[in-house]
Amino acid sequence: MALLEKGGRIRAAVAAAGLAGAAAFLVWQVGDIRLGFATNDTKTEHSSPETARDSLTVDLSETQLAWVRVEPVREQTFPVEKEAVGTIQFNTEVSTDVFTPYPGRIIGTFARIGDDVKRGATLFTIDSPDLLQAESTLISTAGTREFTTRNLARLKELYTTRAISQKDLDQVTSDQQAAEGALRAARNSVRLFGKSEDEIDRIIAQRMAESVLVVPSPISGRITARNAAPGLYVQPGNAPAPFTVSDIESMWMLANVAETDSPAYRLGQAVQVSVNALPGRTFYGKITKIGELVDPTTRRVLVRSEIANPQHELKSGMFANFVITVGQPVTSPAVPMDGVVREGDGTMTVWVTADRRRFTRRTVKIGSQRNGARQILEGVQPGELVATEGALFLSNSLASGARS
Repeated sequence: MALLEKGGRIRAAVAAAGLAGAAAFLVWQVGDIRLGFATNDTKTEHSSPETARDSLTVDLSETQLAWVRVEPVREQTFPVEKEAVGTIQFNTEVSTDVFTPYPGRIIGTFARIGDDVKRGATLFTIDSPDLLQAESTLISTAGTREFTTRNLARLKELYTTRAISQKDLDQVTSDQQAAEGALRAARNSVRLFGKSEDEIDRIIAQRMAESVLVVPSPISGRITARNAAPGLYVQPGNAPAPFTVSDIESMWMLANVAETDSPAYRLGQAVQVSVNALPGRTFYGKITKIGELVDPTTRRVLVRSEIANPQHELKSGMFANFVITVGQPVTSPAVPMDGVVREGDGTMTVWVTADRRRFTRRTVKIGSQRNGARQILEGVQPGELVATEGALFLSNSLASGARS
C-alpha cells in the first residue's frame, strides 16, 4: 500500500509539472499582448454597456507602442453631401444635327469628326436641282423686270406726245410692277438657299445659274458625328444627319440616384464632378433637371447636371462621380482615416485607450470623409484617446492572439 501511495504521488507531481510547462509555453507565445473580453473594470466612461461587453482589449509593450500613434478625437466640420455616379454626355440643348435644306447629292465635305468649326463655316456642298431651278427663275424674272422697266420709260415719252392712250400706259405700268414683285419673290427664294445679296446680284449680272448648294454650320462647336460622303444622296430631315455639331463649352452629367435620396436634390444646386480619366481634376456645374419618373426596376431617379467644360477636357461617355451639398455643414467627432479599420464582418472600428497602453476595440458608425479624416456619427466622443496610426496592427494582433 505504501508503494502504491508513493507511486500516486509521483504521478500527481508529473501531471502538475506538465500543466505548469503548458502554461509557460502559452505565456511565451502570447508575450506582452494579453487579450480578453473587457469587464466592467475596463469600461471607459463614454462606452455603452453593450459596447463594453462586446469589445476586446490589447495590452502593448514599450517596443510594440512604437507602432502605434495616439491622438485625441477632435471635432471637425463636415458638409452634408450626397454622392452619385453617372456618365458625361453632350449637351443636346447646344448640339444640333445639320441637315440639307433641300434634296441633292453631296459633292464635297469640308470637316471631320473632332474638328472645331465656327458658325457659318462650310460643312458640305450638294448638287441641288431645286437651287438650279430657283436661280433660273431669278435670272428670268430679272430679265422680265429689265424689259418692263425700259418699256415703261419709252411709253411714258410717247404718252407726253399723245402717241398712246392712258390705257396703254396703265397696262405697261402694271406689267412693270408685276415684274418687280416677281423679281423680289425670286430673290427671296434664292436667299433661302443661303445666298447673300452680293451672290444674288452676281447671278443676275452674269446670267449664270449654279446648282452647288453650300450647307454651313449653324453654330460654333465641335464635329461630334459625321455621316456625309461624296456621292451620297441626302434629303431634309432624313436620319442620320450628315453632320452633328456640339458646343462642348458645357456638358451634361446624367446620374441615376437612389429613390430615397431624390427628395434632397433641387434644381440649381451646385455640383462638383470628378472623372476617372482625369484624377485630381474637379469640374463644377449645377442641377438642371430632376426626372419625374422612378425606374420600376432599379428604383432610381434621373438627375441631369450641366457641367462647365472650358478646356474641352470632358468627353462624352466618360464615367463620372458627382458630389452635391444638400444641407448646412455639421460638426462631428473626426478620426484620421488610418485610425478607422474595416473588420472582416464589415463593421467599422477604432481603438480607444485611457492610459496609452491598453487599447479597447470599439465599433463606430461612420459618415463622410474630408481632408483625410473620417466623420464618426456614433461610438466615440471628442477628447477620447484613439489610435490614429497602427490601428490595423492592433486589429491584426487581436486576430492573431484569438487564433493562438
